[in-house]
Amino acid sequence: MARASTTSDAFNAVAEPRRRQILTYLAGAERPVGEIVTALGLEQPSVSKHLRVLREVGLVRMRCQGRLKLYQTNAEAIRPLHEWAETFERYWQHTLNRVKERAEAMVRQRLVDLKSTDPNLKEKS
Repeated sequence: MARASTTSDAFNAVAEPRRRQILTYLAGAERPVGEIVTALGLEQPSVSKHLRVLREVGLVRMRCQGRLKLYQTNAEAIRPLHEWAETFERYWQHTLNRVKERAEAMVRQRLVDLKSTDPNLKEKS
């Protein structure tokens, strides 16, 4: 099966780790390319290429201020990614809660077992 183009949709675009880095960095504020390059330690041509892909799928917006191009995330376009990831967040939260409950039950049972075998512990409770 052929791999989908990175510009086909937001999910394919964010599959690339450097694009996720750029999105995360832009989440804080609108920034010019040079600032992104410096902050993330990436090469300028690479950042420009990634920004182009992110713009094509609508995850990033660009506006010109004179000759300066400023980029920012498009939070509304990120919503489908967030909603999809929430499914797994709920799953993992439920799973972690079950692990926690099981561990707490094991600790309680261990204390009951200790109290039944150690007379000194019976006096303290």
